[in-house]
Amino acid sequence: MAADAVVKGVMIGLALASVLTWTVLVAKTIELSATKRRVARALRVIGSAHTLAEAADRSGPSDGPVHAFVRSVVAEHELWFAGMDKAGLRDRIASRLDRLVANSSRRMTKGTGVLATIGSTAPFVGLFGTVWGIMNSFIGISEAQTTNLAVVAPGIAEALLATAMGLVAAIPAVVIYNAFARGIAGYKALLMDAAAELQRIASRDVDRTMVSMRKAAE
Repeated sequence: MAADAVVKGVMIGLALASVLTWTVLVAKTIELSATKRRVARALRVIGSAHTLAEAADRSGPSDGPVHAFVRSVVAEHELWFAGMDKAGLRDRIASRLDRLVANSSRRMTKGTGVLATIGSTAPFVGLFGTVWGIMNSFIGISEAQTTNLAVVAPGIAEALLATAMGLVAAIPAVVIYNAFARGIAGYKALLMDAAAELQRIASRDVDRTMVSMRKAAE
């Protein structure tokens, strides 16, 4: 409490950064867990569908981003007609799905950047408080004309506390950020699985349409 105003400001800032880290942990854990469950459920649903129409009927807004995937593939498939290049349809569907996967992944990473910022800057902020506290200690020694422990100790104590708080803020932020990076990578893998499944269903639909037309022509 007797620390210099600058050191107090550093400590308050680091305390707020620590609170923000744990807030992001709780909020993003809930969001990521709920969204991964929705995507996994939607993947099972579309995996059991035999046609795009069946997948569209079974998919709903509660399926999260996978519902947007289904709608996008259906829209692109409806623009295709017999005689058009099948490879072109496949490329257009893949392009749509790639953009949707990338957008969904970016949305999930929102809020995690602050963890990287805290993890990389908090030790330096704490170091600034340390340097400031030690500087005050030397000023106190100069003014008191003595190296008595009672004169030196308060500045050293506030300096060490600033360093400790910087580490307390930084270490959890780095660990949590890395955990979220792995979790979001797993989430993106689920999205890519859903996209691949929809591409297979669309390809089968096109094959069935072309076979039906050949039979009708015969």
